[in-house]
Amino acid sequence: MDFQTFTQTAPDVYAALGGVSKAVDAAGLDKALIELVKLRVSQINGCAFCLQFHLNIARKLDIDPRKFDLLAGWRDAGIYSERESAALGWAEALTHLTDLAARDAAFAVARGVFSDGELAFLAAAIAVINAWNRIAVSLHFLPPPAAGGDRP
Repeated sequence: MDFQTFTQTAPDVYAALGGVSKAVDAAGLDKALIELVKLRVSQINGCAFCLQFHLNIARKLDIDPRKFDLLAGWRDAGIYSERESAALGWAEALTHLTDLAARDAAFAVARGVFSDGELAFLAAAIAVINAWNRIAVSLHFLPPPAAGGDRP
């Protein structure tokens, strides 16, 4: 099944997930930070569709291209801000939920740099990209063209 077929087959699911994404956008979190989080979670989950989709978006933002290139090794790269590092660590912990100690440690770091409201919307962004990854991987969505695509 491709992405377009999915959206036509399950329009309410598409709308619901899109609604979460719109709420995160409206919350005012830095769009570049959210795209880095979506890219990292998609790397972990092996979702080629979401990787290409969010690379297309991220490349239109004012993000240092090295941040894409080094994302898999972000802890050692030395180029990510404190907020980016905290968000990436928490995104990894919420994607790998079974390591409770890592999740609690990542939450403590994130709580040190994000407000409660920002944490709520960051958690929602992480949850929705994990949902999209699972849908796209399970249904074998092919990556969109490098120029763009529809919004997961």
